[in-house]
Amino acid sequence: MPASVLSMSSAATSSTTGNFIETELRGAAMKLHTRSQAPKEGQAEEKKMEPYVTKHSDYLQFLVDSQHVYQAMEDVVNSVDELGVFRNTGLERVSSLENDIAFMVQEYDLEKPAVAAPGLHYAEVIRGLGKAESIPEFMCHYYNFYFAHTAGGRMIGKQMAALLLDKKTLEFYKWDGDLNEIKSRVKNNIEAMVATWSREEKDRCVGETAAAFQGGGALNSHLSGGQSPH
Repeated sequence: MPASVLSMSSAATSSTTGNFIETELRGAAMKLHTRSQAPKEGQAEEKKMEPYVTKHSDYLQFLVDSQHVYQAMEDVVNSVDELGVFRNTGLERVSSLENDIAFMVQEYDLEKPAVAAPGLHYAEVIRGLGKAESIPEFMCHYYNFYFAHTAGGRMIGKQMAALLLDKKTLEFYKWDGDLNEIKSRVKNNIEAMVATWSREEKDRCVGETAAAFQGGGALNSHLSGGQSPH
C-alpha cells in the first residue's frame, strides 16, 4: 500500500475556521507528514516500505484494533464531565465497526481475532489520559483520531473496498447526517474548550501530536504487513 494512504493523521489537513486547530494543531501535524502524504507541506523523512498486498485478515485486524481504541475514546468522553459536549456527536464509530467486523467474519469465513498489541497499547494510552483527566493531551488524540478517519481514513476505506470487498462501503465509512456539519460542530466545541485553556495547556495539547501519530500509525501498520510510513 502507498504510504500516503496509510496516513491516519490527515485530519490535520482539513480546513477549519478555528484558530487553534487550523494553526497550532495543523502546524504540528505537518511536521510529521511525509511529502507523499502531504505533497505541499509534508516535512517528515520518507520511510521506504516494501510492497505488500493487504489480506482480508489484515483488514479485519485493523478494524478490531480500531474499534478497541474508539471504545476507549468513547469511555473517556462518557466518564469525564468536562468532555460532555463530545458525547453523541455523530462521529462515534464503535457500533458501526461492530457491524463491519461481523460482516467480515461471516462473508470471508474468518475468525474474529483478539485485539492486537497496537490496539491494546493505544487504548491503554487513551484510558490513561482519561483517568488522569489530562484533557489537553486527550483532546489532541481525540481530534487526530476521529478527524483523520473522516479524511485519510476514508481514502483507506476506498482502497480496501476496491482491493478486498468488491467495492463495498463498510459502515465504518458512513455517518448519519451531513458529515461536514458534524465536523464543524465538533471543531467549534473544541475551539470553545481551547479558549478557556492557559498557554501551558495549549502547549500540552500540541505536544501530544507525535504520540497521536504513533498510535494511529501503529493501527495502520496492520494493512502493510507491520510496516509504518513513519
